[in-house]
Amino acid sequence: MSLEVINNGNPFGAHRVIEPEGVLPQPAQKIDNDLSRIWDNELLIDVQFLNIDSASFTQIKNDVGADDEKIKARILQIVGDRGKMHNPVTGSGGMLIGTVAAVGEKLKGGCPLKEGDRIVSLVSLSLTPLEIEEILEVKKETDQVKVKAKAVLFENSLYAKLPEDMPETLALAVLDVCGAPAQTARLVKQGDTAVIIGAGGKSGILCAWEAKRRAGVTGRIIGVEYSDAGCEALSALNICDDVIKLDASDALSCYDTINTLTEGKLADVIINCVNIPNTELGSIMMCRDKGVVYFFSMATSFTKAALGAEGIGKDVDMIIGNGYTAGHAEIALSVVRESKDIREMYEKLYV
Repeated sequence: MSLEVINNGNPFGAHRVIEPEGVLPQPAQKIDNDLSRIWDNELLIDVQFLNIDSASFTQIKNDVGADDEKIKARILQIVGDRGKMHNPVTGSGGMLIGTVAAVGEKLKGGCPLKEGDRIVSLVSLSLTPLEIEEILEVKKETDQVKVKAKAVLFENSLYAKLPEDMPETLALAVLDVCGAPAQTARLVKQGDTAVIIGAGGKSGILCAWEAKRRAGVTGRIIGVEYSDAGCEALSALNICDDVIKLDASDALSCYDTINTLTEGKLADVIINCVNIPNTELGSIMMCRDKGVVYFFSMATSFTKAALGAEGIGKDVDMIIGNGYTAGHAEIALSVVRESKDIREMYEKLYV
């Protein structure tokens, strides 16, 4: 089939929006995923893997159950309805691994990519036009889906070439959450006490490592995990000064535990990496006044966070987990390269 090319695409991808009019692809309810044609400022990608956002994948499994065929059907339904992998409940998407199939004419002068290059997208699937021909495999333990599909990236979309020193699925898993450790590096200062909620998860481990590096020997990193197994695995990495078992949705227990552990000082920085709802107040209550709470989790309700903080008279800075920070890909990959233990753990999970 010949590929039709259309001129004068919008750099932000607005030309792909079907409804509602006047919005960009991410908040759109439906976008054009007819990939028999591309605009002159798009990259066409042959997609091999989707890394579904953890909050989205968890929501799908909770809704339809653990059966692979039901999960496949729900993913296909979402993409069919929206033209993108944009979970209507969580609002989140994920990332992809693919091969560049075509480079729009307008991009050829300045784009470093060429046909055949292997890349990871660094923008959400919730804004990426996606056409799935077939779902080949569902990897429930890693939130990854092997597919035969096509996608396009826009002129302003972010991506990274796959690193040559690690397997593809490992790189995809790390780059899927690379905004979190990069933001942690920006927020945690020498001497800080930082609490990482979900510190044993994919993003939490990277954040804990980066927090430990930034806080230094005078700082204190407290890792929070929900299960005994999670605490045991996290303790084995030796990246937290304290590992504690807590239900982050139990706000009073969170406050009492951290208040006691810090002798009433509470934490300077809270990093929330969990993929479940109702952890907003627990995060806020563990933080000292004038401290910082960073919500990386896509399960966060920012209404609950804002009104909850107001309701208990808590003066903290709350930061939305921006998936993009300058240099975020290299910061995340460097953790895996520097820590043999973390790399071995991730390889067991994602390779």
